[in-house]
Parts: sequence; C-alpha cells; structure tokens
Amino acid sequence: MKLPLTCLIALSLTCQLSFAGKARDIATAFDQQKVEAIEKYISENPEAEDISDAIGILIGSNMAMGIFEPLPDLLEQRYESIQVGPGTNLNMVLNEIVRPLVEASVVSDQRDKAKAFLTRMKSDFSESPQIAQLNQVLDQIGASLYLPGVGDEMAFAFTDLKGNEVDLEAMKDKVVLVDFWATWCGPCIAELPSVKAAYESYKDRGFEIIGISLDDDKAALEAFVAKNDMPWPQYFDGKGFENELAQRYGISQIPATFLVGRNGKIIAADLRGPALEAALKKAFAGTD
Repeated sequence: MKLPLTCLIALSLTCQLSFAGKARDIATAFDQQKVEAIEKYISENPEAEDISDAIGILIGSNMAMGIFEPLPDLLEQRYESIQVGPGTNLNMVLNEIVRPLVEASVVSDQRDKAKAFLTRMKSDFSESPQIAQLNQVLDQIGASLYLPGVGDEMAFAFTDLKGNEVDLEAMKDKVVLVDFWATWCGPCIAELPSVKAAYESYKDRGFEIIGISLDDDKAALEAFVAKNDMPWPQYFDGKGFENELAQRYGISQIPATFLVGRNGKIIAADLRGPALEAALKKAFAGTD
C-alpha cells in the first residue's frame, strides 16, 4: 500500500530527525528530509493527483534552505502541472511561478533557462486576448535577466551634455562607476553625497564616473547637475525609462550602479553608501 503524501512526509521527519542542535539546524534538517521524502514520492507516483502540491513543497523547502539551483526546473515543472488555457489564473502564474523562477535564475546564474521559459510562456498564451499586456508584464519581470553582472563587459560611447565625446572602452586605464539615475529619483539623490565623496577621494587615482540620466527634461537635468557640482559626464536622450542604454542593459529600477575595472569588466554592482567606498578601496588596493 502506498502512503499518502502527508503521511510519507510525517513518517520521514518523525523517524529520522534528531532534535539536537539550534533552531535553524532543526529547521534545515526538516527541510532536507522533506525534500528527500517528496522527491521519492514524485519518483514513485509521477501521475499522482497532488503532483503540483508536491512540487510546491519542494520549491518551498529549497527556498527555506537558500538553495536556488533546482528552483528554475521545479518551477517550470509546476507550470507544466497546471492547466494552461483560457481559464488559467495568470496572477498566480506570474506571482508564484514566473517571478520566483526569474529571481532564482539570476541568483543561480541560469539566466538562459529563464529567458527560454518566458519565450515559452509568450507562445503558450499567444492566442489570449490579454497577450499584449501579458508580454509587457513578462518583459518587466524578465528585465533583470539582462542586467550585467560581475565579470561582464560594458561598452558604450556617446556625446555628453557639454558636447564632449565619452567612450567607456577608451577608459580601460580607469576605474569607472556607471551610475543609472534621475533627478526625480529620491533614492538616487540620497546616494549623491556618497558618490561625490567617493569621487573626491579617488579621482586623482584614476576613478571616473559616468552618469546615465533617465530624465526627460534636459534643462532640469542641466540645472541640477550645475547646482550640485557634478563634474562627471552625463548621458541623456530624453526618453526616461525608455533610455537606450537603460534598455540595452535591462535597467528596470534606479539607482543602478556598476563599477567597471581597468580591464573593462564589471567588478562590483549595486553599490550604495559604504559599499561604494569598500569596493573602491579594494579596486585601488596596492596602487599607491
């Protein structure tokens, strides 16, 4: 006789778990054994009616343990276990499958897998009357898949607000902070004192900043830059969040910062407050 899923889990945990150890160790041991029990259940009962629930338990347990590598595959399996069609609960799919799949793929460096899944979803719902809105939401959720990461290269050239030519590729003898920001962005403005302090501390040692403004009012940007004494170059195309460089690099929220090393590759990202100073100290270590 095959035991129901809930009984199998309970027996596995009750029989095998030792309650010695700290609370976190106990919780992790529960999750590890839960995963083992559920994987065995799925293997032995691939056509079970509660297979979606079983996969959901696996997903939750791996998340609880901070294990992200299996999640994209598990979330895609959960997607395959639901009825895809006119009656599909799209809010559930987006929030309980798509978002965590994308996030787990970024963390576990499986971005191509998530990109393929989003393409599949667009195809699955191509006949839906909501396809235009759905594609827009999927693109927004998937934007982080295109964000550059540590080790990636950034390369672009433009004419700044003052008419100067700026070419990141020609700055490989510098350490460069690429800062996506806007004058209307509160968190960006809150970071400005840290950015200016870092510039003053390291500019004579080969540190540069390139601002990528997501503003749509050139005059307002120029006035803000002058008032706040920001001497570094600014990219501006007046397109707001449709900014061409922001689109190229998948920027969906700001501030977004990338520290590019002398080899042209990103050495740190998402630097705020003390994190910027720490990254620069590391980048310039031994250069005095």
